[in-house]
Order: sequence, then C-alpha cells, then structure tokens
Amino acid sequence: MKIQALVAATAAILFAPESRAQSSSSALTLGKVDVHQHTDGQLTAHQVLTSVDVLGADQIEDKNVSHSWELLGQMPGIQLTETRQGAESGKVSFRAFNGEGYLNAIKTLIDGVPSNVNSGNQRFIDMLFPLEISFIEVVRGTNDPRYGLHNIGGNVNFGTRQGGNYTDARLGYGSYDTRDAQLAVGRERDGFAQNYFVGTQASDGYRDHDSSEKYALGGKWFHGNLEDGMRIGLTARAYHHIAEEPGFMTADELRSDRRGSQRRNLNDRDVRDMQQVGVHLDLKLADSLFLGTKLYYNRYEDDRRVTFSDLPTGNAPRQRRVWDEKQTGMLTTLTWHARDSLTVEGGVNYEHQDNGYQRRRFSYSEPTDFSSAPARIQNDDRHTFDNWGAYVQAIYQPIEPLKIVPAYRVDRFDGDTRLPGGVTGPLQRYGTIEQPKLSVVYALAEDTNVYANWGRTFQVLTGSTAPAYLTPGQAAMRPSTNTGMELGLKFSPFGGSQARIAVWQQDAANEVSNMPATGTTVTLGKTRRRGVDAQISTQWGDNWTLWASHAYQEAKITRDDRDAALSLQGREVAATPRYISNVGVDYQASDALQLGLQARAQGDYYLEERNVAGKFGGFAVLDLSARYQINPAWSVDLQVKNATGREYAYAWYDSFFWEQAQPMFSPAAGRSVYVGLNLKL
Repeated sequence: MKIQALVAATAAILFAPESRAQSSSSALTLGKVDVHQHTDGQLTAHQVLTSVDVLGADQIEDKNVSHSWELLGQMPGIQLTETRQGAESGKVSFRAFNGEGYLNAIKTLIDGVPSNVNSGNQRFIDMLFPLEISFIEVVRGTNDPRYGLHNIGGNVNFGTRQGGNYTDARLGYGSYDTRDAQLAVGRERDGFAQNYFVGTQASDGYRDHDSSEKYALGGKWFHGNLEDGMRIGLTARAYHHIAEEPGFMTADELRSDRRGSQRRNLNDRDVRDMQQVGVHLDLKLADSLFLGTKLYYNRYEDDRRVTFSDLPTGNAPRQRRVWDEKQTGMLTTLTWHARDSLTVEGGVNYEHQDNGYQRRRFSYSEPTDFSSAPARIQNDDRHTFDNWGAYVQAIYQPIEPLKIVPAYRVDRFDGDTRLPGGVTGPLQRYGTIEQPKLSVVYALAEDTNVYANWGRTFQVLTGSTAPAYLTPGQAAMRPSTNTGMELGLKFSPFGGSQARIAVWQQDAANEVSNMPATGTTVTLGKTRRRGVDAQISTQWGDNWTLWASHAYQEAKITRDDRDAALSLQGREVAATPRYISNVGVDYQASDALQLGLQARAQGDYYLEERNVAGKFGGFAVLDLSARYQINPAWSVDLQVKNATGREYAYAWYDSFFWEQAQPMFSPAAGRSVYVGLNLKL
C-alpha cells in the first residue's frame, strides 16, 4: 500500500469517536533511563516526537568500543560506517542516508549542544567514553523543529551524567593489547552538583601500523533547582588523540594479508584535538513559563596525513589535511504550559563558525615523506559560516486520546570564504528556508498508539570552496528540501513488551553529494528514500530480556534531468544497504551472573552512483558477554566480539586516486576478547 494511502487511513482513525485511552509517548527504551535532570520545564522528544529510541546507561557503561559512536549499533535501524582509519574511525546514519561523508544527514548533540563539525561529520562524539554517558536518544524523521542545520534525517543526543553521588571506575584489557581506564565521579549537595570524568584508551590495533592513544577529560558544575526558580551550569570537556592509519587496501592486498598495512601508508597518521564548553541556564519565569538557554564553544583541530594509492605519477594520492574550526553558538527556548490541553514552545538559535582548511599535496615516495616540502598547496582557506534559526511548536490535546503537534521552523545562512590568491566569495544565497511540520498521536488503548507525521528539512552545502561559496564561475544553487512522512503503530503485543512498526518515506529535491575534504561534488537530482522499521523488546519473566529490530530501506534517484550520458535516474544512492537487523538477549543466570548475546547484520550495497561496480559491505556479526557481580561494589565482565570470527570489510569506491577506479577495503577485526573490572561506590 502506498504511504499516502496509509496516512489517509490513519487520519480516519485519528478523528474517529473519542476513546477513553490517553495519548502517550511513542518512544521506545532499552535499558534504564533517567533524563529528568536534563529537561525540566522544556518539552522533550518523548512528549513531542514520534520515532524516538533511547538507550540507557546500563546498556552502555560496560561496553568495550574503540569509539562511542559504535554504541549505537545496539539500536534499531542504525547503519555503522566503520572506516577504521585511526582517528577517522567511522560514523552512524539511518533512514537510508549513508555515512560516506558526501551527505552528512544526522544532527549530533552532546547534552543538547550541537556537536557536528562544519561538514556535518560526527567527530565530537569521540570525546565521550561509555562510563560517562547517561543515555543516547535517537530521533528519526523530518518532524523535529528544534534543529535545522544537518538535521536532514534526524538527530542523536548523547546525554552525560549529571548530579548524583557516586564513584565509578573501569579498567579493561583485551585483544591487540587494548588498554582502557575510566573514572567517573559525581557529588551533589545543597543544590550544587559536580560531575567529573577522565578516560584513556590505547591499542596496537588489529592491523599493522594501527596503534592509537587517546585521552578525554570532562567536568559539569550545576547550581540551583528549577523548582526554586533558576538552575545554572557549566560543562567542559577536552580530548586528544594520536593514531596511526593502516590505509585502505585493494582487493588483492586484502586477500594477501588482511591484517597488513602497505608500505605507502607507513607515515600516515592523525593528531586530533577537540574541546567543548557550554553554559546552561534554566529559569522558571512563572508557574507555567520556562526559559532555557545554552551558550557553547566548540574547537576542532585535526592534522591528518594520508596516502591513498601507489600511483607514481602526480601527487594527488598523498595528502596532508589540516582543519582548524571554531564554533560559537546559542540555543534559547521559551516554553508556556498554557493549560492542560495546550503547551506552546518557541526557540531561536545562532551559530558562527570561523574555520580554516589546508590541503597539501606531496610528491611520490615510498612511504610518503610528509616531512619534506609539499609539491603544492591545494587549499589554504579561511571561511565563515553563520546560521540563524527559529521555530515554534505546540502540543494540543483537544480530546483525551488525541495529541496534535504542529510546528514551523525557518533558517537563514551567511558567510564568506578567502582562498589562495586573494579569491573571495560569499556563501550561497539561500534566503529563508521554511520548514512546516505536523505530528499526530492517537491512543487506541492504554498501551497502543497510532501516529503519523509529516515534515520538511533541508540540505545546504558546506566546505570552504565552490559550490558552497559563490567564487568566480560558480552558479547559484537552491537548498535541497527534504519532505518526509511516516505512519506508525506502537503497541504491547503481550505483557512486559513494547513494539513499534513504522512505514516512512522521504523525498529530496536537487540533492547534492558533496565532500568538502576532497572537493568532490555530484548532483544526484530528486531522490526518494523509503522503508519499514519494525522493533520489539520484552522482559520475559524475571531473568530474560530480549530485543530485536529489522529495518528495510531503499534510496533511489527518481529524477535527473541531465543528458542521458550523465543522468543517474533510476539508480540507487551509493552505500545504502537494503536491510539492517539487530537482535539481543540478556539472561540473569543467578543473582551474580548475567549472560548476554547480541547480533548485527547488514545487507550489501552499491559503492557508486551508477551501480555498475558491484555490491559490497554486507555482514553478520555475533557478540557474547558475561558479567559476574563479586560484591555490591566490584564486578568483572568478559566480552567476545565477532565470536564466530567472521571476515568482513568496509568498502568504498576509489575513483580519484588510482589509474583504474576500483573498490578499496578496510577489514574489520576478527574474533577479539576483552575483560573488564568495574568499581561502583
């Protein structure tokens, strides 16, 4: 059945005679979640939105991961793009958007603070370690008005621990000489809450020339209580990472030695530093009126030395890429609980970016000699990027079982770039980007909700050069608008369970595939993404917890008016698997012993826009775990990742750096074992 027909059928249900049930949240949770300290007075995603999933701290804090974005692999419909090149490790995506870097469609936040770099990549997530995270919240779709930039397919918010009295520590050791140490401390007294975190991780890596060493430091200080009229807080974190890069492999190199690294990559490495500071102010202006403000500063510095091929002619494959980005911003919301049936919220945001990007090319050598003078400097750019946004939304409940949430958002952009040789240009003139949205939820019964939503988001181009900026010869471009709709049902098929099934579709006008780091831009035209998400979790008796999800999706180019030789019409969007599946089981074998199993699977996908280079990227992976509670304070855990030793690899299509375009690979680690010692006081 077409999605439009399903939405019409839902509307008929929504406006049927009144039932006694009450409209409630359609969010699903896995694990124990406590988010009240982060959201008092303001509307939450649970109250307003529809396709929301939350992962609790008990499913996060003891996981062995190289980077915290990997934690989202437990959640429904999440595609992990595991590039595994040192600090450039990978990212998450969903709703048939991929993680290749050409279209970064997922807004990322830490404690509600925007945390994407200019290109939209999610590198600030690396500042977080599992023991520091309180919850992860994923919002899918186009109906969230709170954010504009990068919020094309949805957003992910990492909430860190706030308040409480605790001292938690974890020491870990495992395969490839991986060492991990984390310490989290919280103290709260007389209205003043302090939270501190320090973490470090080092590893030799699965492959040759794959070592990594990183450090993170974080602190949160909050004073006051919103019930007393005001709460003010400061958050700060810093991160340092030094990592070797083993390099991408050809198919022959992968078959020959999947754990090796080629001579061309022996000097490839990355040094990355990031900082984030946020000031948070919440005011209770009246019993029904709340003001919330966040001021933030993000700093991203990265020096990456990377070699892509053995090509002995020219210097394109050998690069040193240097980023220096500064973001200063503000988000303010005003929430008015007008009456029991109506709540109205308005918000404004501003972000100013002052960014530098250098790309230096080096002549052929084996291995690449990055200490010598570059053969040429391709980029030495400074650019500003400014975003103003505003939104208003309301929750209106005209009858007990029905909740209607209309919303409207606008965004504007400005900025300038300065390129070598004195070339300058303004940012593309997008004007005011309008984004209407509507969500409805109807409670058919106490534990059954049917919902529908419709909304519009947008894509604007980033980077320091054309096409993002109107430098000489660059034509004006309009933003690509994305219009999405969704129909879903949340229900409880049996006691102790929660389930959701949703059908969705998202259409984009004049979508552009753009990677600022390489200066690559491909016009895709009109695209259509659609799919079905199904998920269930259940508590079976006192000892069993089970969850499973399956996302079927497709992303196709539906219209491309260019000449037939250039047109991509009818092709699938690159790097988009048709399915993503997830299953997990936790078994409390005794008061002290817990056993766990988790499996992830993903389908193959085309590597390039013309769909002629074959399909790659599919896998099915099984992880096992055991945890033993020695006493109330101490526990030990054992985790076996990729327990079956499945050989699989991330793949991308290199049409830039070799004489013959070909797939390139980054192999995943084989079976690996980790042990952790945990302390909770």
